[in-house]
Amino acid sequence: MTNAAPRAETFPLEESVLFTPWRDPESGVGSFVLKRRVAPVQQSFYFVNSGFSDDGRFLWMYCAFPPGGDAYYGRQLAVVDFARETARHFPETQFMDASPFVDGATGEAYWTTGLEIWKRGPRPGDVATLVGKFPEELARNRRPLRIATHLSRSADGRSFAIDAQIGADWFAGDLTPAAGEKPGGFKLWRQFDICHNHAQFSPVDPDLMLLAQDGWNDPASGAEGVTQDRLWLLRRDGQLTQLVPDDPLPSSLRGHEWWDADGNHVWYIDYRRGTVKVDLRTGRHKIVWPNGHTHSHCDRPGRYLAGDVNPHDGSWRVAFYNIKTGREINIVSDLPPPPYPMRSYHIHPHPRFCLDDRYVCYTTTVLGSVDVAITPVSQLVAMTR
Repeated sequence: MTNAAPRAETFPLEESVLFTPWRDPESGVGSFVLKRRVAPVQQSFYFVNSGFSDDGRFLWMYCAFPPGGDAYYGRQLAVVDFARETARHFPETQFMDASPFVDGATGEAYWTTGLEIWKRGPRPGDVATLVGKFPEELARNRRPLRIATHLSRSADGRSFAIDAQIGADWFAGDLTPAAGEKPGGFKLWRQFDICHNHAQFSPVDPDLMLLAQDGWNDPASGAEGVTQDRLWLLRRDGQLTQLVPDDPLPSSLRGHEWWDADGNHVWYIDYRRGTVKVDLRTGRHKIVWPNGHTHSHCDRPGRYLAGDVNPHDGSWRVAFYNIKTGREINIVSDLPPPPYPMRSYHIHPHPRFCLDDRYVCYTTTVLGSVDVAITPVSQLVAMTR
């Protein structure tokens, strides 16, 4: 007898009454759009984190209630329960930036607010629990812009990556939640005087994280800040290493990076040339998906890519790329403009592989509202053979 959670196959998402089918009129690709509403804006997670529990029962999503809240503070979480066929909104989960993280094994969601990390389970009777706090002595009575762009957990499961911006200071490190009577705490790896954010723990090394030098403005004057390069690796001892040394491409033309599942490679977007894979052992760079993209994500074995594209002279689309065959197909050929300000709520598709790479989850506007959608990967592979 085992208490292991059921696998995703227990919840065939295509059969859920919570979804309505939609087919792209140009490519013929079918998706399933979440039709159960608990908020005017319902979005999939930022692409580096999955909103699903591992068994496929629960799907967490971002919610907003325009004109309240924005992409930095004030959005909240809701969860879909595919066993009970319900969707429930939790107003106490107001989070900062794109911080929410889902523990796949338990279905619990973690998020940041102020200097704190909180969590709650997906069931109606669960309650929000404080699990950790950034040190007040480092904050010095200042209100943080964020303490984590998007929470990621260390490979040993002990702590969360922190990339706090407080005033004109940036702090990179990790925060270990308290466990029982064992206290948690924050470990500072390195402090900066220019922006470093988008921290992501290595999937295999708990002493290594990926950092980005993002665009920023002086919090007092509003003047644009300087950046040296976009992509950096930071070790627990404070050692900082450029990921793309001596690249003549301006820093602003690289971004939206993520770890490969093997921990030996990092992916990023070259906004002019396409999706790039870097081998950390050799330093070799390879353009895997040519042509410009805005965000991309790969399946764990590195066979396929999903991405969104926003050309300067056209509308957004969502695409799938079969690396082996070199064939691309649109999941959504033309996304209508959202009914709310895109910049205010960061309404980008942000496609991501999820549930053992069986689905691509993304944000869509094809029904006239801001919705969460999924598309089965099996059909995408069949259509790009």
